[in-house]
Amino acid sequence: MKFKYIKSLIAISVLSVASCDVERFPFDAIESGQSFGSVSDAGNWSNRLYVQMRGNVYGLLTYSQDVQADQLNATSDYGNRNGGPHRWSFLADDYTIRDVWQWQYNALTNINTMLAGFETITPANAEEEAELNLYKGEAHFARAFYYHNLVVRFGKMYDPNTATSDLGVPLVLIQDLDGNPARATVKEVYDQVLADIGEAKSKLQGVTGTAGSIRFTIDAVLALEARVKLYMQDWAGAKTAAETLINSGKYPLYSTADNVKNMWHRDLTGEDILNLAVSAPNELPNTNSIYLGYNAAQDFFVPDFIPSKWVVDSYADNDYRKNAYFLKDDLYILGSLRSGYWMVNKYPGNPSLFTSNVTNYAHKPKVFRIGESYLIAAEASFNAGNEADAIKHLNALRVSRGLSSVNLSGTALFDAIKLERTKELAFEGFRLDDLRRWKEGFTRRDPQTTEFIQTGPEFNTKSVTANDPKFTWGIPERDRTVNPNIVQNTGW
Repeated sequence: MKFKYIKSLIAISVLSVASCDVERFPFDAIESGQSFGSVSDAGNWSNRLYVQMRGNVYGLLTYSQDVQADQLNATSDYGNRNGGPHRWSFLADDYTIRDVWQWQYNALTNINTMLAGFETITPANAEEEAELNLYKGEAHFARAFYYHNLVVRFGKMYDPNTATSDLGVPLVLIQDLDGNPARATVKEVYDQVLADIGEAKSKLQGVTGTAGSIRFTIDAVLALEARVKLYMQDWAGAKTAAETLINSGKYPLYSTADNVKNMWHRDLTGEDILNLAVSAPNELPNTNSIYLGYNAAQDFFVPDFIPSKWVVDSYADNDYRKNAYFLKDDLYILGSLRSGYWMVNKYPGNPSLFTSNVTNYAHKPKVFRIGESYLIAAEASFNAGNEADAIKHLNALRVSRGLSSVNLSGTALFDAIKLERTKELAFEGFRLDDLRRWKEGFTRRDPQTTEFIQTGPEFNTKSVTANDPKFTWGIPERDRTVNPNIVQNTGW
């Protein structure tokens, strides 16, 4: 999709003709159609696809949902950074909403341009034809990924009973600079996501998944399919896709405290179905940097947000994730040193990616990992009426993280699955959407302290009902100004 005010960040510069001589081009730019002359050109577009995806995960696209949810408290020195989502007071012109929408639609503009351009390329031989087919599969995978992200954040949560009328997001597959697309229904968006997944499955079938892959593989397609079908309440489909990954044996769960910690702190990739390539100093990712705020000169931390006590306490002391996800250390807030408080430490920065002797919080972004697959398999199995498989997958994850097996059924089992999902995927951007899927509101509770956090009904005691309209983000106001056919979400 390309709105009138958004310029495409295409892989090869595109000329905007400003003179009468349309036959001449600058030495460093070409017209976009000229960038599809060969399969090699298609490869350049594919490389750009990966670069742009690296810029569309982590950072604002991950932590905004967690800041909005119920696991964090704003410190007194947070400076109103991410304050709108945290207070639930943000409007449709908030930079969070604007940027998340724009960055992903910008990527979709390029993908649609790619797919159209690829059809004009004539491969020289069978080898080139196979290579071009692979690039097409990558583009379809990425388009499914972005549209699913967008419809989850800006559309109604999928409900099989109302999806044909609920509003999703504008769905555009062919670029039209003069078009004013209305919002497609949730079902129409999901139908397109599934169609793109189908194309990606077909074209990437021969790209075998391996742990730590930095390129899209058939396993990455399955991981996306499992996630999408979980959100669709297609329990059988989600279960099948997730169990295919689990049963492949290619992504064994880490089962030691050191490996679980280094999975995050040192970017061990044995559980990663897809991560994205980064390198220092010039190809670094977005960072989840709001949780530590390390002051190197004085050797203390000044975080914007700290985890609530109930969150830290939900991890048993023998849970390997506790010391991987959290750090207990000194903070400096309101001009005073505060000793012995927990901070989120899931993203401390991988030393191999530092650009100085101080952390830059950079990590290889984990797009899909096997821990999520176990949780999808457990939840889907439970909802499909197969409690035996649900508890099998739940216990496999628990035991790998240092915990004992449980023997539960009914509501207690489902609560245990939800709790394990909350713990395993903490601060990876899932919590707000999980609460929406489960039709649960929340009340922030049990902070570590009230001495140096923001307090009051917009902060540490914030209460939100399950049907609060701001669980779904508003359509960015400037898009509605440019395109009057876009209907705003209720409550914005």
